[in-house]
Order: sequence, then C-alpha cells, then structure tokens
Amino acid sequence: METVLTSEVPEYHVLIVAGGQGVRLGNDIPKQYLKICDNFIINQSIIRFSSCNTLTCVIHRDHLSLYRATVPPRAWLHEPVFGGGERGDSVRNGLMALKGRLKPEDIILIHDAARPFVDEEDIRRVAQEAARSGAATLALPVSDTLRHQDGYTIDRSGVWAIQTPQAFRFALICEAHDKAAESGKAYTDDSAMVAAMGHPVSFVNGSRQNFKITTAEDLRFARMLVSSAMETRTGSGYDVHAFRSDAASHIRLCGVDVPHSRAIDAHSDGDVALHALTDALLSTVAAGDIGVHFPPSEPQWKNADSALFLRKAVDLVTGQQGRIVNLDITIVCERPKVGPHREAMQRRISQICGVEPGRVSVKATTSEKLGFTGREEGIVAQALATVEFPRL
Repeated sequence: METVLTSEVPEYHVLIVAGGQGVRLGNDIPKQYLKICDNFIINQSIIRFSSCNTLTCVIHRDHLSLYRATVPPRAWLHEPVFGGGERGDSVRNGLMALKGRLKPEDIILIHDAARPFVDEEDIRRVAQEAARSGAATLALPVSDTLRHQDGYTIDRSGVWAIQTPQAFRFALICEAHDKAAESGKAYTDDSAMVAAMGHPVSFVNGSRQNFKITTAEDLRFARMLVSSAMETRTGSGYDVHAFRSDAASHIRLCGVDVPHSRAIDAHSDGDVALHALTDALLSTVAAGDIGVHFPPSEPQWKNADSALFLRKAVDLVTGQQGRIVNLDITIVCERPKVGPHREAMQRRISQICGVEPGRVSVKATTSEKLGFTGREEGIVAQALATVEFPRL
C-alpha cells in the first residue's frame, strides 16, 4: 500500500550497485559506462542523489579504470567498493565498507546504477518513509494484463513492480544481508531480504520513467527520452581584480599558477577567471553569485582555492541534472601572457568541472593600453557557460 508522507526528509546515505557486466545489452562495455546523450549512465544515476549525505558505488574490480574515467570527484562521493559474484554479494560488500561510518539508525538508500531517471521527489519520499517505518521501496502497481504462456490470466490486483532506490535503517538491512548469507538463499532485491525476516516493507509509488536499462531497446529509449526532454541555458559571469603594488612570483588563473611580478588584491586566491566561470554556472540555475555562497567577509575563505567555488557551482548544476555543454573564458590584461599556459588551464578546468577539455575554451586579449587593464592596474575575466537541463 502506498504511504502518504508529510514529515521532514531525513539525511540519508546512498549505495549505488554498479558491479554488473551488462551482458544482456550485447555491448563490449558494461551498460553503466555507456553514454546517453554525452552523460554516462552511472554518472547520470549518481547526480540524481546530489542531496545525499554520502554516496558509495559498488563496482566490479575489473572496471576501476572505467569508473575513474567516467565519474568525476565530488565532495560527497566516497571511494568505490568492489562487488561480489552476485548482486546480493555486492550490496553486502558495500554495507560492510560503510559499517564504521554509519550509525545503526542512519538511513541508507540502495539503487541500481542502470536506473538513471529516478525522480528526486521520489528519492525524498522513499527516504522519508524508511525513517518512519524502517524499510521502504519505490514500486508501481502493475497495470498491464498478465497472462501465463499456458493461456490463463493472472490476477494483477495487489501486484506491484519493484523499483529502486530501496531505503532502510542501516542496522536492519545489515541484519537482513547477514541472515541471507547464512541461509545461502538468493534474493533478487534487498526489500525481499527484509520481508523474509518478517519486517514489513512499505511501498512508495514510483514513476514509469524510473525504468531499468537492460536491453538494447531500453538504451535506445533512454537516449530518445533524454534528447527530447532537454533545454539549453546560457549563463554569463564577469569579474575584475586589481594588482597590488608589492612584488610576487605568480598569480592564479584558471587554476594554474602563472608567473607574474605583481600580486592580486583579493580575499581568496584571486583567480579572476574561475570566479567569472563560477558566476556563469550559478546563473544557469538562478543561484545568485559567488558572493552569496562564499562571502568575502567570512575569514574561512581567506586565501581559499577558487577551485572550491567552481566545484560548488558544478554540484548545483548537476544537482538539477544539468549537463555542461561548453565553457568559454576571455581574460583581458596586458600581462601576464596567457597563451603559453592555455592548454594547462583547459585541462585544469576540465578536471574541476568533470568535462572533456574540448568543451573548455580559454582565450585572452589586451585592451590596447586603454583603461585600467591597459595601465596594468588590474585584470578582467568574462565567462559564458552553456548547460543542458531537463525541460521544466
């Protein structure tokens, strides 16, 4: 029976199961590492849980290089855990790895990496219900007529199609996996293990879009779904910093130390390019500017690495299922010269933002000796960010 929820959403942790070989898809690359419209399936699943406390992926030990190449680092993303021979073994390995970090009453969500379209509101509702009852799963009542191959019709009343994520109190799901391991019985999902202990599992109504990519037809449908449901937003950013009179060995630009004889006057590291780019990304999600999130009046940001600011903006974008299409930065100054450092700058920004270097443009110009930049009193950066989002 579906539960109607009204209480606050608890903090929750996430375990994403991504250890399968995906053989039914008929592809040399496991399905979780395939792309749907330039975003990998596993990464698309991960970003759906951007509101979680921590997230850990359980992967096949042979897929570590694929995982590293596919999933960019995030503050709330832990190191992956290696799975086992069966899905239940993989989940149990993940739970064991978390035992020293989570308390018995903590809520943990277990999700299949091959379900990249789960709705964030459904995630919140299943976490909410698990905090109330101890165990919950997303599920859909079966609406199709069910007929056995022998010709008789199966009564579908009370029949539900089980989805993920499934949410549990941590101690409860650990106990269920321990008992399943002792019995040697195989289960196709975690809620079945908990139910076998006699503990009720609440059903929270899910969505048809939360389907599992299993076959080549599923993958084609997923790609059609993404391509037809996206909109493009463009955000701009602008920042300026003055040069100080005291001598220096370098300034920070685009996350790279560039030789220069004068220091930047700034509260943080003064990376004018990353500041402009941070504002450009923030504008695509209408999240204010860099000063809203990192006020210069707060001492904790003194001399801070501006990569921290940019990662925050990226997390806000990906938290709304945004996909960065292109980043463009123009630096205006007489000196230092940007050209010799352009490729390093592109690589550094691509690392911070989790995009290919080919999607990052860095260029520079002078102001022909005019104005404060022409007098070498300061430096300016302008940035544009192009991001695709699910259509509202």
